[in-house]
Amino acid sequence: MLAETICSAASAAGLGIAAVTAYRKRFLAATRIAAYSLIPIGLVLTGVVQWVTDIAFKPSVWLGFGLLGVAWLLFITTRAVERRGGGTRKERKAAARAARGDAVAPAASAPSLGAGVPAVRPQQREKPKQQAAASGSGEDFSDIEAILKKHGI
Repeated sequence: MLAETICSAASAAGLGIAAVTAYRKRFLAATRIAAYSLIPIGLVLTGVVQWVTDIAFKPSVWLGFGLLGVAWLLFITTRAVERRGGGTRKERKAAARAARGDAVAPAASAPSLGAGVPAVRPQQREKPKQQAAASGSGEDFSDIEAILKKHGI
């Protein structure tokens, strides 16, 4: 009963402010204020205010909200544990099987890199200066090196 009275008073005050605003020739603002001021009385007449006050002042309703919160926390906690790698028992067994590394076809050979393509590791590659010296082509690149050093390259 108190909530309905408060809502009705708020609506009446809002309509009064809308009337004063309209008197000042601010019709658009007055219409907007009137629309906002009709909302509380509309909620009272539809029964929403009574329903909200019944929910807000019953301890059993708050207990129900508390239990819903606890259930939500439990769901979130189990999701966090699964994401960290705990998972369920089936998931852990499947992960252990996959980690063993059993090949699908144990007799299959490793794929080839292709005929004629030698597998050269980066540390086995020769430096360009060593390649030029090892090639034995007889070309002297000292003048080119001097020019490059002169320009800081």
